[in-house]
Amino acid sequence: MRWEDERLSENVQDDRGQSFGGGGFGGGGLMIGGGGMGALVLIGLALLFGVDPRMLLQGGGGEGAPVQSGAPPGQRADDEDARFSRAVLAFTEDTWSAAFQERGAAYDPPTLVLYDEGHPTGCGFGQSAMGPFYCPLDHRIYLDLTFFRELSGRFGAPRRFAEAYVIAHEVGHYVQNLLGISDRSQRAQQQAGRVEGNQISVRVELQADCLAGVWAGRTQESRSFLDPGDIEQGLAAASAVGDDTLQRQSQGRVVPDAFTHGSSEQRMRWFRRGYDNPRLEACDTFGVDYDQL
Repeated sequence: MRWEDERLSENVQDDRGQSFGGGGFGGGGLMIGGGGMGALVLIGLALLFGVDPRMLLQGGGGEGAPVQSGAPPGQRADDEDARFSRAVLAFTEDTWSAAFQERGAAYDPPTLVLYDEGHPTGCGFGQSAMGPFYCPLDHRIYLDLTFFRELSGRFGAPRRFAEAYVIAHEVGHYVQNLLGISDRSQRAQQQAGRVEGNQISVRVELQADCLAGVWAGRTQESRSFLDPGDIEQGLAAASAVGDDTLQRQSQGRVVPDAFTHGSSEQRMRWFRRGYDNPRLEACDTFGVDYDQL
């Protein structure tokens, strides 16, 4: 993947080297009937957007005060990863701006927050163990760069395009938000039972995979930024984080009714679908029967 000579996004909040104190859930949460955010709604919101529900239920809002972690100033071992993340975000800004302009709309890019270990968000206190995530309540993407090493080591997904896929997937959630898909899905999920709610979550996640594929396909058409084997890297990353793969690793068995992101095969197929047919219309995961996803 060719990125070294590309522009770097300015929509990055680099909070590496700082630690943040937790605390009670801040003012960024949804209010229901004048009261606080209920646990069930928290869990539904978390599953819908790929956020670990434990993060929301454990508290921690957007009010944590930054404290210097004691990390030495100057260069860091992950500085190249930070530059790469900024380059990928810039790629998404250019590609989605063009796509939205074709639809007569403007694209206001999200902010990417880089952090170490933990960070307050509008959705609760984020922790690196959760992996990258998009918070729909503050429209930010949160990334601890140590995830890139985990992607390569624990999940066996090669770098760099695999890492670009991860960022593009989270940007896909932001695009869903701009298109109103997130709100409609959230309302449907709040009215659904557990299994149906999980199925809605799978549709949302597979659509974000497809949108990542649309980004890759459109960017390749305009920039020719991919090297041979890059798409296979993206497919490997999608496969590595499939629900069936993760369930098999963690509990030794697969429980399809508990899927929230889709199987490895589904995630690869929808990413490839977006790449091969880079149009928003190709990503209608809500227009097919669930067993046909």
